[in-house]
Amino acid sequence: MKPRFLNQRRSKKVGTVIGAVAMMATVPLVLSGCSGSSSSSAGGKVTSINVLDYYNQGNDKTVIGDYLDKCGAQAGVKINRTEVPGGSLIQKVLQQASSKTLPDVLMLDNPDMQQIAATGALSPLSDYGIKTDGYAKGVLSAGTYKGKVYGLAPTVNTIALFYNKDVLAKAGITPPTTWAELKTDAAKLTSGSQYGFAVDANATYEGTWQFLPFMWSNGGDEKNIDTKGTEQALQLWTDLVKDGSMSKSVVNWTQADVNDQFLAGKTAMMINGPWQIPALNAQTKVKYGVAQIPVQSASDTAVAPSAARSGPSPTRATRRSRRSPRRSSTA
Repeated sequence: MKPRFLNQRRSKKVGTVIGAVAMMATVPLVLSGCSGSSSSSAGGKVTSINVLDYYNQGNDKTVIGDYLDKCGAQAGVKINRTEVPGGSLIQKVLQQASSKTLPDVLMLDNPDMQQIAATGALSPLSDYGIKTDGYAKGVLSAGTYKGKVYGLAPTVNTIALFYNKDVLAKAGITPPTTWAELKTDAAKLTSGSQYGFAVDANATYEGTWQFLPFMWSNGGDEKNIDTKGTEQALQLWTDLVKDGSMSKSVVNWTQADVNDQFLAGKTAMMINGPWQIPALNAQTKVKYGVAQIPVQSASDTAVAPSAARSGPSPTRATRRSRRSPRRSSTA
C-alpha cells in the first residue's frame, strides 16, 4: 500500500521538503508515510509536514530544528517536529505503524532502515521524484533494499584512534599502528592517574561498535564469533586491562564517558568517533590527533564500521530485527 499522501500534487511538495532535508549535511532524517495523522493539506495543497527524529537534546536538537524550519520555509510548508530518545525510536515507529499514525519524515539508523523496508513499511524515494545521483556508493547501499533506494544518509560516521599529542610527544611515541605497538605504548603511557588507552566496552551496541574494528581487521565475523580472530581481538582488550594499561571501568563506560576521561587527562589514547569533535574543539587543554585503529599485523587491512542516519522514506513497519553496523574498509 502506498502512503496516503501520495497524490501527484502532494508527493511533489513532500518530495521537495524531503529532498531539501536530505541535502542538509547534518540532518539525518528520512521520509515516512502510510500515516493516519500525517501532513495536512488545504484544497489539495500541502500546508504542513510531520517529522520524527531522536535529536532531542542540547545543540543537536536546536541545530536540526533550525534546518528543518529552513527547509519548510523554502518549500512553503510548516514543519511539525517530534523528538524522542534514540532508544525509544523503533518502538515508537512500530506503534505508529500499527495505528497508521506515522509521520511524513522519519529518522532511521542504517541497521534498521533495510529491515523496516523489508516489512513493506517504506516507499522508495523515486515515488517522490527524489534523485539519488551524486551520492557515494556506500551511502546508497545503506539506503537500498531490493534495488530501490528508500533512504539517504546525509551523515555517515565511523570510529578511529584519538590521541593526546603532547602526552605522546613527551613520551617519544607516535600513534601505534599494530596491536603489539598499542600494548607497548599503552603500558608506557600509563602513569599515576593516567591510563594509556580507553575504549567503551559496555554491553550495548556502543561497546559492540568499538569492538568490531578489532575483530574484523583480524578476520573475525559477527555471523560466527567462535573463531580465532575474534578470540584474539577480545584477548587484546583483556590483556590491556590485566596489565593496567586500560581501566577496569571500561565495561561500564559509554563513548561519552571515554571522551570525558580523555579530556580530563585520565587516558592518553581512546577509540571514539567524530561526534566527539565539537567537545574536543571547545577546549584548549588537550591537543588531540586522530589515527587509524591499530591492526594485529602491519600487513592486515584496517576495517571499521560505518553508521548512517537515513533519510528520506515512507513507513508502515510491523517488526524490528536488530543488525550489526555496516562494515567498510578504511585502508
